[in-house]
Amino acid sequence: MKFNEKKIELDAPKVMGILNMTPDSFSDGGKYLDVGGKPLLDKVLQTAEDMQQAGATFIDIGGESTRPGAESISLQEEMDRVLPVVEIIHKNLDIIISLDTSSPELILE
Repeated sequence: MKFNEKKIELDAPKVMGILNMTPDSFSDGGKYLDVGGKPLLDKVLQTAEDMQQAGATFIDIGGESTRPGAESISLQEEMDRVLPVVEIIHKNLDIIISLDTSSPELILE
């Protein structure tokens, strides 16, 4: 399977690292956001590097909580959480990035 120019053989299981950029995530409780809700990019990049070194083939980034009872957010807020993270990981790591979103408007080129 090809992802952009990167070919991945899917004949064996692959590991996906998860970065939840939400303040109410069940797994990390917003530890990648500052008090204003902006991504802590140094911490995000270090975590992504750790995930890659541990064997992750993909990094999945989510900016909107889908837990039961979660408040919905605007597309702009989701973009503010996710796009800086995608940019810093893409710039610094050779890893496949996926987006966990229900917003078809969140398209990256």
